[in-house]
Amino acid sequence: MNQKLKSRLAYVSSHAILLLASVFFITPFIWLVSTSLKPSTQIFTWPPEWIPKPFTWKNYSDAIEYIPFFTYLKNTVVITVLSTAGAVLSCPLIAYSFAKLRWNGKKALFALTVAVMMIPGQVTMIPLFVLFNKLGWVGTPLPLIVPLFFGAPFFIFLLRQFFLGLPDELLDAARIDGAHEFTIYLKVILPLAKPAVLSVALFPF
Repeated sequence: MNQKLKSRLAYVSSHAILLLASVFFITPFIWLVSTSLKPSTQIFTWPPEWIPKPFTWKNYSDAIEYIPFFTYLKNTVVITVLSTAGAVLSCPLIAYSFAKLRWNGKKALFALTVAVMMIPGQVTMIPLFVLFNKLGWVGTPLPLIVPLFFGAPFFIFLLRQFFLGLPDELLDAARIDGAHEFTIYLKVILPLAKPAVLSVALFPF
């Protein structure tokens, strides 16, 4: 068997496996959409019917009337956008400071940041609730938004490791050209760190 045939078989096999995997993952989504359009009497029939008979579009209007859907949607959008913005604004800046700047106590503070990651959520749950309660934030979206504007340990650690891989010569060249540290961060570091920053943005999103 020549090399060209082997590569062709490998190509077909890999795509066949990916196709089977995609069917496996997309089937629940198709079932979800199909069920959402069925009359209630058809949902639990056996064997299951994939195509609704008839298509019941009224299910969507009933669902929107049954719950305050647009209020939930607004809350989700506000919390998602603001928390993601908080993480993207604060974490890269803190990580850049840990990775590329020199200042007293940097190593100790970074060690403390990493140590915070090791504390289970169950330990901090009650103290955080007491804190938010005293601030009057309980029952508001603020506890889900404000903390991310002050950085998140995991995101800071992730971005710091990425920034450490960027060559210092780029920063030195910018300093020789007269750029300030914040200018270097905005014009040199962030454009190079787009993949890492987008990865961080996906987590709170």
